[in-house]
Amino acid sequence: MSAVSPAGADAAAVDDGESFRSCLGRLFLLTLLFFMNFMARIVQAPLMPAIEKDLHITHAEAGSLFFILSVGYFIALMGSGFVSARITHRRTMVLSIACTGMALIATAASESLWGLRAGLFLIGLSTGIYLPSAIAAITGFVSPRHWGKAIAIHEVAPSLAFVLAPLFAEALLVLYPWKIVMAVLGVGALLSGAIFLRFGRMGAFAGEAPNIRSVVALGRQPSYWLMILLFGFGISGSLGIYTMLPLFLVSAHGLERDFANTLLALSRIPGVLAAFGSGWFTDRIGPKRTILIILALNGLLTMALGVAPTAWLAYLVFIQSALAVCFFPAGFAAISLVAPAGARNIAVSIVTSFGFMIGAGALPALIGWIGTLHSFSAGFLLVGGLIVAGGLVSRMLVIGRR
Repeated sequence: MSAVSPAGADAAAVDDGESFRSCLGRLFLLTLLFFMNFMARIVQAPLMPAIEKDLHITHAEAGSLFFILSVGYFIALMGSGFVSARITHRRTMVLSIACTGMALIATAASESLWGLRAGLFLIGLSTGIYLPSAIAAITGFVSPRHWGKAIAIHEVAPSLAFVLAPLFAEALLVLYPWKIVMAVLGVGALLSGAIFLRFGRMGAFAGEAPNIRSVVALGRQPSYWLMILLFGFGISGSLGIYTMLPLFLVSAHGLERDFANTLLALSRIPGVLAAFGSGWFTDRIGPKRTILIILALNGLLTMALGVAPTAWLAYLVFIQSALAVCFFPAGFAAISLVAPAGARNIAVSIVTSFGFMIGAGALPALIGWIGTLHSFSAGFLLVGGLIVAGGLVSRMLVIGRR
């Protein structure tokens, strides 16, 4: 397949009258890669009670493990444009999933806390280069009027991973130590990479490497900086809360690990349908209004988790989890509208890298630190308040039309 620019690919999607239905096969293939990518980043959450017990670490040290993973993810996201500019988006995605599989297997071989930290850092590095290339590929072969729905389909991957990661981990933990869970997942990542290498043809064009001109052009837009903050809150309400929830349920409310992981998995099932609904909702009322509604409601529910009695937790976890995933179709659509076509991969890489550091690194670490010094409930209250503030600040967002 000859390389084409993303702008040209967009034009082709519109001018050729290509139906959205004809894009589904390619979207499902990318969703498979994203599923394995996301599983690699979140499987540590349901494993964390077992890891804490095995390595004798504190809540603060457990929270810091997610921060270390997010540092690797941040570095890779920031440098992803250099990779895709040299080897195309398609090859970048293949490289990402192959390295992810090997990093998971290497982490499974670790024998100490420092070995685990190094392995998680490598997982962050490996998974970090995928997303900017995936978004560039999707917005390259899907018409702009269908971006909300297309990204919503892609976002089914994390929703499914949120459901299956605790069930997958708990099923293997019954018979095997946590290291086997990591190794099996690593083999699965390598197999999915082989499938994409054989059948995937999308994204066969080079990205734009970060340069002073592109970064300055993006930096002149206040909405771009605001998107970094909003993504930090959006990720914290989804992935950040998810990573600390098993420890919160086990340590603060005395629930059994298997029950906590089962609740965590089942609570994410509504999110699969909610992600689809968010995509259609975004196409109907626009990403700005969707972001405001989702962040405000999600923040209030996160605060409620911190003060609710144990009997109410299951209901709140279900509702909060379903709302959390609704942020991302609107968020990625907003980034694609803020950034010019040729620089979308740069825009996604910078926004998601800083957003991931905030939402999946700093804020979970903050919850763990407050949990060690005071209580988990106080940590959830604080983070929930920040998410609500993010929803209110989103009213300042200025984006163009599709």
